[in-house]
Amino acid sequence: MTSTGSVATSWLRPIPPGVAPQLVRAGHVAYPARRLGELVQGRPPGVTGHQWSTAGREGLDQVVCAADTGLPLFAVQFAPAAPAGSPARRAERMTSAVCAAVGLPLLRVESPTLRAPEHARRLVEYVIDARDYAAGTDPDSGDAVGFRDIVGRLPDGRRGPVNDLGALARAAAVDAYVERRLADPIVRGLHVRWTDGPAEGWGWIEVRPGRCLVERVHLVAQRFSCGVDPGRLAEDLAAVAVGERMRDLDAADPSLVDRDEVRGQIRRLAARRDEFVGGFAFDHLCAD
Repeated sequence: MTSTGSVATSWLRPIPPGVAPQLVRAGHVAYPARRLGELVQGRPPGVTGHQWSTAGREGLDQVVCAADTGLPLFAVQFAPAAPAGSPARRAERMTSAVCAAVGLPLLRVESPTLRAPEHARRLVEYVIDARDYAAGTDPDSGDAVGFRDIVGRLPDGRRGPVNDLGALARAAAVDAYVERRLADPIVRGLHVRWTDGPAEGWGWIEVRPGRCLVERVHLVAQRFSCGVDPGRLAEDLAAVAVGERMRDLDAADPSLVDRDEVRGQIRRLAARRDEFVGGFAFDHLCAD
């Protein structure tokens, strides 16, 4: 298991043994729909009463615990991106403050398309497997293959990265192209990591000639690591979101974006490269 930071676990409360988990996997148990207040034994130091009362009511879509102790190891949230200054954004900040105070790593997926009932369990399975793989891999070994880079047989029979969460969406895009429902079979993407901010992943596909379906995902990894770069994970989740939208292309039609506008948005993003961890690695997408 890997996570960043270390805070005494005395503030975290085990899930009662009588509660049935939704998922049991590799020494972990996962529970859906828990309130943060259920996991914490009282208001921790450094957290105001207002922060505690607000954050304690906030829901966590999945809480993953150690199977032997029941203590929470990390939590996952899905939500649409909240506007700056909104009550939802303030509640997110208070939730982050409480999680930091008690040492609970938090992974938050911000997307207008991805929803916890359909996607949280699969993400938790992926993260558990990635953390388990990272724990058994020597990071100083020059020939170590990262979890995301493991190659095997894909759902469509081709060989490729089997731990790409967007693999099913990419295979579906090829099928849709063969059926002449798409103008291009490739789900394209990019990712960046904002300095002192979230990772951001984009995914898009050309549905009609010159018209693209575009999805963006922000990934907030607070005190959390699974051995997969957060930017790549955000980009893969954006591909998953594209796949969701491809299920009903007629409904997606009004929100399609002109291909030149997508390129313009990429150029504007590239112009902010100094604000990213590691710069901007997608200049080839800026060309006409």
